[in-house]
Amino acid sequence: MFSYHHDINNLLRRPVECAQYTSDEFQRLLAEQGIVCSMSRRGDCWDNAAMESFFSTLKLERANRRRYQTRDEARADLFDYIERFYNPRRKHSTLDYISPVEFERQFAS
Repeated sequence: MFSYHHDINNLLRRPVECAQYTSDEFQRLLAEQGIVCSMSRRGDCWDNAAMESFFSTLKLERANRRRYQTRDEARADLFDYIERFYNPRRKHSTLDYISPVEFERQFAS
């Protein structure tokens, strides 16, 4: 259902804002591997808004409503939610109220 794009020539690394990720050594390692580090200015709250919204929705609609006995159970249930509901059927306001799968289909055609 979800399309994975494995183009190592266009890899983007999105770190959390932490000293280890902003260090010269880490930045040099990324550059040596041809990886672009995606970090905005400190305090730029809009650059990761889509992911913050996704995780908020995931917690509200699924994770916080269940008690998982194991990590594998949680992983399987969350995968099921994302692949069988969130991507193919859930309508998103930022996509003009269509699902991500439908958006990709329209974008590709």
